[in-house]
Amino acid sequence: MTDPQSTTADRRPGGRTARIRDQVLDAVRAELTERGHEGLTMEAVATRAGVHRATVYRRWRDVGGLLADTIAAAGEIDWQPPDTGSLEGDLTQLNREIQDSLVVRPSFAVALMAASFHSEQAAQAQTRLWADRYAQCEVLVDRAVARGELSGQRPDPRSLLVAATAPVYHELVLLRADPDPGLPERAARAAVLAAAAGGLAR
Repeated sequence: MTDPQSTTADRRPGGRTARIRDQVLDAVRAELTERGHEGLTMEAVATRAGVHRATVYRRWRDVGGLLADTIAAAGEIDWQPPDTGSLEGDLTQLNREIQDSLVVRPSFAVALMAASFHSEQAAQAQTRLWADRYAQCEVLVDRAVARGELSGQRPDPRSLLVAATAPVYHELVLLRADPDPGLPERAARAAVLAAAAGGLAR
């Protein structure tokens, strides 16, 4: 799946309140990417957004509130799981999207993941966002079953998605390895083989 922290797609339109929210959350993304969690402050966000800091405090209360709303906004992106015609192709495309979001420097996705370890509000928001993305991607398994790609017991969609995407996060976030162009496809193929063998059933 595309990384939940990606914000490349259009967000929902709105009035003045929505515009202020967009300005503030754009400022959060910029400050977090440039300075990390340690350098993220309400005052800096207000200044960058061109919004009075009282407005920021009144609506978001603290940095945790800003982070949580930034993550929530990512869930409002108009994104759909890929439909390449095969399960392996779909998972490969998901992995490529994730890899692209992690290798860009500086990476907002990595910065936000790190920040979530410092804020319970952000951690809870991130858990909800990932759960929504997993649910959204269940259609990949439904399509594969309908196409007859998976024989035997239907795999658990979340287990399949974790198996397919985990190697990308492991290499790029944990090991800080250089990006491997072939990894998205290899990881997807391994997950599909495991699913076809019944290893990812409920």
